[in-house]
Amino acid sequence: MGVLRGVRTTRRGAALTALGALTLVVGFVLGVRILTQIGALLLLTVAAGVAWLVHEARSQERGRLRLDRRVTPHPVAVGHDAVVRVEVSSRSGHRIDGLQIAERAARELSGPAALRARVQRTPGRLALTYPISPRHRGRWPVGPLEVQRRDPFGVASWVGPLGGPMRVAVRPAVVSLGTSNRAASTDVDRASAGARTPAADDASLRDYRPGDDLRRVHWGSSARRGQLMVRQDERAGRRPVSVVIDLPPEDAAAEWTISAGASIALALAGAGHHVRILGGDVLSVGTEHHRPDTDGTAVDALLDQTVDLRLPSTPGDRAAWLSAAVDTLTAEAGGAELVFAVVGALWPTALGDLARVGAASHGWAMVRSGQAGRDTLPTPDETRTLESLRRAGWTACAVHPGEDIAVSWQRLLDSDERVAGRA
Repeated sequence: MGVLRGVRTTRRGAALTALGALTLVVGFVLGVRILTQIGALLLLTVAAGVAWLVHEARSQERGRLRLDRRVTPHPVAVGHDAVVRVEVSSRSGHRIDGLQIAERAARELSGPAALRARVQRTPGRLALTYPISPRHRGRWPVGPLEVQRRDPFGVASWVGPLGGPMRVAVRPAVVSLGTSNRAASTDVDRASAGARTPAADDASLRDYRPGDDLRRVHWGSSARRGQLMVRQDERAGRRPVSVVIDLPPEDAAAEWTISAGASIALALAGAGHHVRILGGDVLSVGTEHHRPDTDGTAVDALLDQTVDLRLPSTPGDRAAWLSAAVDTLTAEAGGAELVFAVVGALWPTALGDLARVGAASHGWAMVRSGQAGRDTLPTPDETRTLESLRRAGWTACAVHPGEDIAVSWQRLLDSDERVAGRA
């Protein structure tokens, strides 16, 4: 019955059905055998077309058509283009030459404009290709593929799905950030620039392993021990980093916050730090630091964490998520971890907790303005947040959602230089 619901007669089929029924009745009433036969033949043609479609549809449901959908690249970032390619191939000689296919994509992937697809047909294969331009972070569906088929007589058509939908992962837009400033003269500056801090591991040696860079061989120790020894990776001495994001309920400000936090995390991971992101509903207690690497694994892991972040629906959600992030930092406080934060105006309890975290290890904070305009004055709550963090030893600056993240980052580094200059 499910297959039959997708069957519809075409205009030709409807006309033949009406004409066949009329001819059959007239022939029967008048006793003209030829009219009765013509009417029955017309109705039989329509019935045969419907039966053929039902057979083909059931064959499709039994898997005689194979669907392959790929998105390139995937995941895709906000503001970048990707291509969806859907291929339908036949098994056991199932006919696909008469297929018409179409697919829908979520508005977050396609925008207000209609999708423009290109169809390519080759023997035994049908391909549909169309571009997408994601404008919002998240996981958004494409599909299922809609298949339309007509019978050989053109009297009926069948429309039904093939396969299921696919969710396209859309990462936040990220900006390439520099991790060095002009002065780089204080320990705080060197840490923010990704420079090494003293660590016992830097001076230690280990046995040579296949693939190690020969430039790291310590020849003197190798000669004394009679085997190759190499210096430990210099990145082992770089302090771990936590990036805290405080998500507001406003969509634009929240997406900017996520993009800023992700950009900072990637910049510091690229500089050799072990990095994690804390904040939001899926990034709280238990988030592990991601090790720096050269093959992009850490970058992928950090960005994948941000895809499923929800916006807080109530002030209580925002408070609980930020509290969980701060509790994670407090439980591991010891002065060894660097903390970067992108926050809004904080209430006294959260502000006090975050300020104490920065007292153990110097922190950096972008304090988000609730106003979109760059020339607007900060509110009293925003001013109090800035001043309290600075008094606790943080380097903090005001930022405006929607502005260039690289500009906000440079403002933070410049603030750090001014603090170092006064010291």
